[in-house]
Amino acid sequence: MKIFRTTKFILLIGFILVTIKLHAQDSNFYIFLCFGQSNMEGQGAIEPVDTIANSRFKLLEAMDCPNLNREMGKWYNATPPTCQCDTKLSPADYFGKTMIENLPDSISVGIINVAIGGCDIRLFDKDVYKHYALTYKEDWFKSKVAGYGWNPYKRLIDMAKLAQKKGVVKGILLHQGETNTGQIQWPFYVQKIYNDMLEDLSLEADSVPILAGEMLQTEVNCCDAMIPIVNILPEVIPNAYIISSKGCTAQDNAHFDSEGYRLLGSRYAYKMLEILGYQVP
Repeated sequence: MKIFRTTKFILLIGFILVTIKLHAQDSNFYIFLCFGQSNMEGQGAIEPVDTIANSRFKLLEAMDCPNLNREMGKWYNATPPTCQCDTKLSPADYFGKTMIENLPDSISVGIINVAIGGCDIRLFDKDVYKHYALTYKEDWFKSKVAGYGWNPYKRLIDMAKLAQKKGVVKGILLHQGETNTGQIQWPFYVQKIYNDMLEDLSLEADSVPILAGEMLQTEVNCCDAMIPIVNILPEVIPNAYIISSKGCTAQDNAHFDSEGYRLLGSRYAYKMLEILGYQVP
């Protein structure tokens, strides 16, 4: 009888804990993880139209930014910069804006953006990242990596776990490849990182797509030779999708300009909306 009462008590406690967890997590709060290098950081000039906030589009800040009055691990209405404290307009900005414009009013969107300009994709591989944390010896690069505790992948996962207490991870956005131009193994590097993310966050591949953006396609560019390699990704990851950069304008030979980021970000959103089953005009 005593054993029965003890078992019953344990089951009751378990039920209460599960109930608390379910009530804390909002299934209408869609979370998206963004990572990559400088184009995901955002290099576009921030214009007044970009600074209009909406309470349905949130940012979970991934580092302390005193200049922006933001603290790591806290939610804010998303306005650029959405990556580091001094970055600029990112495709993540217009991804979120476009999503809430086309989702029902009952649904909100949250993003976490962890990106490092100039990084090799393997800086996000939790098993080998230390070999790439000092790929460049310049202070600007070391400062960026140090801002994420020298482990950008861990910071992204830590923030994602925090976000999962509030909402549901619905997808992953990637823009990276310039530094790995010509490396045919790139899709397999991404596959490893993607699988690690799924495992570390207890996610299922079928329900969490990864969207990867192409490099610049302007007449003068540094890295369009990487585009065919990026396009191999869906052959390696069944739930991967490629976001075209065709027609996205640039400010130099590597980075989109503000209008280019707006267009690219909206394309990420349109594809994600399609995957989620929403009709977009």
